[in-house]
Amino acid sequence: MSMPNIPDINPKITLDRCKTIELLLSSIALEEIGLSHILNAEGEKLQLFLKTKPKCLMEFIQINDSVLKTLRTIVKSQMLLQFKLEDAIELDRKECKCKGQCKKKPPCKPSKGDCSSPLAKFTCDDL
Repeated sequence: MSMPNIPDINPKITLDRCKTIELLLSSIALEEIGLSHILNAEGEKLQLFLKTKPKCLMEFIQINDSVLKTLRTIVKSQMLLQFKLEDAIELDRKECKCKGQCKKKPPCKPSKGDCSSPLAKFTCDDL
């Protein structure tokens, strides 16, 4: 058996700061969609279990443990996604040097008197 011949591939990936932040946000959204599908599957699993009308208490305990483990894993994933989102927001707030490719952001500060929300007094930097 001979060794595989791997071609020399040198991909050129050119992403500026703005595109990188957009990709980070997209990856967070896709992970959230995946987690929602897992939660939906767990709900369907529980519905099917309850339709079978189990008679043994041990079956309820087993299904409860299974769902609990899945939910704990999802909560851990949510925490990591929160950190990832906070990092992406921090990157976005720093000075953008994309050679004019970034769009100017509208100011976050509302004009006085145009918002009755109690949060209207806060700026983006306060959030």
